[in-house]
Amino acid sequence: MVVQFKVFKKAAPNGKLTIYLGRRDFVDHVSAVDPVDGVLVIDPGYLQGRKVYGQLVCSFRYGREEDEVMGLNFQKDLYLASEQIYPPNNIETSKLQDRLIKKLGANAFPFTFKMPEQAPPSVTIQPGTDDEGRPCGVEYYVKVYVGESEEDRSHKRSTVQLNIRRIQFAPSKTGRQPCTVVRKDFMFSPGELELEVTLDKQLYYHNEKIAINMTIKNHSNKTVKKVKAAVQQSVDICLFTGGQYRSTVASVETQEGCPVTPGSALQKVLYLTPALSSNMDRRGIALDGHLKNIHTNLASSTLLANPESRDMFGMIISYTVKVKLYLGAVGGEVTAELPFVLMHPKPDLRRLMRADSQTQVEAFRSDSVNYSVDMD
Repeated sequence: MVVQFKVFKKAAPNGKLTIYLGRRDFVDHVSAVDPVDGVLVIDPGYLQGRKVYGQLVCSFRYGREEDEVMGLNFQKDLYLASEQIYPPNNIETSKLQDRLIKKLGANAFPFTFKMPEQAPPSVTIQPGTDDEGRPCGVEYYVKVYVGESEEDRSHKRSTVQLNIRRIQFAPSKTGRQPCTVVRKDFMFSPGELELEVTLDKQLYYHNEKIAINMTIKNHSNKTVKKVKAAVQQSVDICLFTGGQYRSTVASVETQEGCPVTPGSALQKVLYLTPALSSNMDRRGIALDGHLKNIHTNLASSTLLANPESRDMFGMIISYTVKVKLYLGAVGGEVTAELPFVLMHPKPDLRRLMRADSQTQVEAFRSDSVNYSVDMD
């Protein structure tokens, strides 16, 4: 059986070093993370006794590049892994690395970086239309350079940097169906207003419609004049105390079935679809880590093995459905919130392999290459 698969390739400006990666998305399984494995092709005549080193870097930008004045720097680079690639060390190679080495020849050398479990997923904060420079967020890249020692300063002409992503997929087991009941009593009112909100499930996939079931029972002397439902994205920047903010990514407002007068009830289902397509021009929306020529979407919910041990250079993404009843200027408002999880489903590897065999080659600076490999 011969399967054609995609290999990502990038060369140094002088053409003496070339990185080959079988993928650019590496999955965080919460309990473990996929290793970053690839192959480096070297022009041996160029080294002249020098060595080649590789690093896995997490770059966290928490301020705009255009605001970096008077020596300020709003970026932290975390070196998660570092190793000597040439002269080679004895490392265990994957099947993909073995095939690439066989295909690329004697000057191909494998490398593998282990990503820490506590490192944060890739996130990009959508910039405004007038913003310049690199966007805020968390990104990863593989860096390979030539030097006399590991601490030697790298030169741009003999350095390769290739961006990758750390992503999470939806868990196989889902949680309980979200449900909440909010009751509010009023001064000089004999009864109370009850709002019950239920979602049909806890886990939703991107671009999936969310059904919000709500039941209003009005035992008070107030009148419900309007109902509003919204999906809110919450971004928690762990580096700052109080560095949390919310953005509404989908909302609907209706007066259908209103007013809900004293002694009456209303049962209604509202539908919302949180999607990037309706938030393209909004600054501050969190997106999944962005790579060139790869379509992105709203940032997925962040899954943590232990909420207390989160990385301070990360961003925690969560989503809630918020339903608000408007009772007029005197009556005020009644609000209910329900958290839910928004993620991508786990891909079918067999189907993914078939899709990769038919897709076009992606290019970024250097061309990607397609290979046909015997799978038997």
